[in-house]
Amino acid sequence: MANLFDPLDLRSVRLRNRLALSPMCQYEAVDGFANDYHLVHYGKFALGGFGLVMVEATAVTPEGRITHGDLGLWDDAQIEGLARIVSMVKSQGATPAIQIAHAGPKASMQRPYYGDGPLTDEDFARGDHPWKVVSASAIPVDDGWLTPEELDADGLARIRGAFADTAHRALVAGFEVLELHAAHGYLLNSFLSPLTNQRTDAYGGSLENRMRLPLEIARELRAIWPEDKPLFVRISAVDGSRDGVTIEDSVILARELAAIGVDVLDVSSGGVGRTYDHPNGYGHQVPYAAQISRDAGIRTMAVGLIVTPDQAAAVVANGQADLVAIGREALHDPHFPHRAERALGASNTETPFDSWVPQIGWWLNARERKIRRLDGAALAEQAV
Repeated sequence: MANLFDPLDLRSVRLRNRLALSPMCQYEAVDGFANDYHLVHYGKFALGGFGLVMVEATAVTPEGRITHGDLGLWDDAQIEGLARIVSMVKSQGATPAIQIAHAGPKASMQRPYYGDGPLTDEDFARGDHPWKVVSASAIPVDDGWLTPEELDADGLARIRGAFADTAHRALVAGFEVLELHAAHGYLLNSFLSPLTNQRTDAYGGSLENRMRLPLEIARELRAIWPEDKPLFVRISAVDGSRDGVTIEDSVILARELAAIGVDVLDVSSGGVGRTYDHPNGYGHQVPYAAQISRDAGIRTMAVGLIVTPDQAAAVVANGQADLVAIGREALHDPHFPHRAERALGASNTETPFDSWVPQIGWWLNARERKIRRLDGAALAEQAV
């Protein structure tokens, strides 16, 4: 059985443990540029002990952003800010990764903390104005949302080119792992889902056709991304509605991605459909990762309301997934890996903070010794 704190070798890249920071948008970029906020934000997870630190969905075009605050990598000038993050993450022993994405029909929306819906007059007053959005078909996300333009042949070619160009820039920035975002109702998921893809050309209809664009892009990214570096793809294993993508569909997709040379499937769910008609409790997406791993013969990363060390450890020990991505719990506790190490008895009992960076661990080990002395003295006094 694998252990949560065993290293994982993916091609020539070694992750120090099986815990990954899940990509979570921060909506703090200006014109797509990373800034000091992002440097500190991602740096703290490297300091916190994560094996893989994945930068949030990074748009391949300006129009591919979810909001005005999204990171982007459509311009060479944006490389420098991301390279600073890469350098920081590597310096602390973690592996830097980046998720590249196009929001498709969910682009040009509010930042979540302003409402998480279509842009309003209040957003316009803040300077957040809408732009044209695109999708597999001209189907809006919901009532009141922008109606996307159905991508034609030229549009599809531009999208493929944008993903390729962004992958080249991610390599220049120094990232070790590249992830293609094909989940959550964004552009590539809009092609995969029969709920949002009503095309009658070679990119619509059958599952084979609906998979065509994501597979074309994945194939090109595998050709661009060096042979010794791993490529991930995030998918929604099932749509929110049971009328959409099924787990059986996703197993077929996973087999095709594995044949291309994708190394890890980052298995999420939902994003298409106005409801979520599936179990939705702690670790609710883990069974999807386990089934895809078993039936498609590809490594998987599990994610979804994994909030305790015991949960995370069980996923790996039971062979349900090779990696565990921690999302909102990591925002709550950037030192989740260090806490997990201690809770699971994987740290030195005498000096439990040895795995922390020495600048911090030295202080905390000294604090631990002092607390033990004080507690021991208190117990001795009570015994008198």
